[in-house]
Amino acid sequence: MTKPKVLISDKMDPNAAKIFEERGCDVDVITGKTPEELKAIIGQYDGLAIRSSTKVTPEILAAAPNLKVIGRAGIGVDNVDIPAASAQGVVVMNTPFGNSITTAEHAIALMFAVARQIPAANERTQAGEWPKNDFMGVELTGKTLGLIGAGNIGSIVASRALGLKMKVVAYDPFLTPERAIEMGVEKADLGTLLEKADFITLHTPLTDETRNILNRERLEQCKKGVRIVNCARGGLIDEAALKDMLDSGHVAGAALDVFASEPAKEHPLFGTPNFICTPHLGASTTEAQVNVALQVAEQMADYLVNGGVTNALNMPSLSAEEAPKLRPYMALAEKLGSLVSQLAHGNLTEISIERSGAAAELNGKPIEGAVLAGFMRRYSDTVNMVNAPYLAKERGLQVRSVRYEGEGVYNTLLRVTVATSAGPRSVAGTLFADKAARLVEIFGIGIEADLDGHMLYVVNEDAPGFIGRVGSLMGEHGINIGTFHLGRRETGGEAVVLLSVDAPIPAEVITAAEKLQGVKLVKALSF
Repeated sequence: MTKPKVLISDKMDPNAAKIFEERGCDVDVITGKTPEELKAIIGQYDGLAIRSSTKVTPEILAAAPNLKVIGRAGIGVDNVDIPAASAQGVVVMNTPFGNSITTAEHAIALMFAVARQIPAANERTQAGEWPKNDFMGVELTGKTLGLIGAGNIGSIVASRALGLKMKVVAYDPFLTPERAIEMGVEKADLGTLLEKADFITLHTPLTDETRNILNRERLEQCKKGVRIVNCARGGLIDEAALKDMLDSGHVAGAALDVFASEPAKEHPLFGTPNFICTPHLGASTTEAQVNVALQVAEQMADYLVNGGVTNALNMPSLSAEEAPKLRPYMALAEKLGSLVSQLAHGNLTEISIERSGAAAELNGKPIEGAVLAGFMRRYSDTVNMVNAPYLAKERGLQVRSVRYEGEGVYNTLLRVTVATSAGPRSVAGTLFADKAARLVEIFGIGIEADLDGHMLYVVNEDAPGFIGRVGSLMGEHGINIGTFHLGRRETGGEAVVLLSVDAPIPAEVITAAEKLQGVKLVKALSF
């Protein structure tokens, strides 16, 4: 078996390359390449490990037909075109926890610095002054910290602030009341936070919803004398408005580690009294750089070797421990998605994925992704679990996932149903011995069959002699039958024949089968 091949294109801890090698990957460390140079070599790699220097553009992706995963050693993925990667079926991972403590500590450090005006005091003291009376700071103890974003980094900042005897008010649409209690913070809306906070720190990604979350209007809403720290993402604060507020004294101090445009070598805020900045140092500690490098190597190797998906930004997570258990379910799900896609006709607008029995207890997202991967092959021959949801969304396909507790006839069951102009059409399957995928129902007709290779699907009238006519037709055309499966609604009613063959079925055989007595529908299938 050929080893997966990985390129590390940015400088990172050398132990990352060792982890790739130890886990069964070949790895090349080639840094400092121009986009054109990277395009010339990227086609041979299955994985690309980067930091912030490498820009993964649509042009780079187009030159990488073998690429399966991009791993960002760090949290920000502004340098990766995620929609283009998703459309190409490339998993994009980051390492959101490797630099969490480092970034949180930098935010706390900047809070102290802005509270006590440490940079300005240091500069003037080293210049030979002794400006003791010019710097009157404030304590953090007893003050209220407004936390915008209470995720991983925000929660660490909250913990440190509580240790400093601060009160913490948090705004985060995803923060549950239970989690707020667990963190020891007060959950509030953004307006309440702005009115209460003596200090504000930001810990959110940059999205359409969070861009300029502290705009001029909201900065005016803040308590007079507020101090603001941003170690998250540039663009969360209206920088022009922030300067005006600092100049007027409404904002008593601000500390930015990030800017809307970087590198920020010139900026209107530079030189503004009570303004502190650092050059995006939030993740810049020895420990963090080692952690993110090791984590990205572990995550990418798990995916390339074992199929585990951790911290992916464009597909469901699937741990290396889950992967072996879920893999047979995903194989079944993909085949059911492919089957219903091949059999259902017309414009399909809705797909429902039902899990019952043992399947209901599993992580449903990878199963859903596998169904869509099988289903969307009717539209694209390069589809996989990564780009299938995007292709489905582009085509306006509504996806519904349903979980039923308890067992039915089968210990575990997956059912895939599509809405058609003629009504719903569903197929169902199970696993035998927790690994062998088996079809058990087609459009309401019970039939047990393997779904594999090339198959012929026939809907016919249940009448004597039909099996013989089908077998004779195959024999006349030199087609060897591997398996032969039958099902029917009722005696003398509609019946189904599903047989596997050793090679693709020629069009003339389909035409001949359609002319057999009692035939209603003939379809060649491929898995």
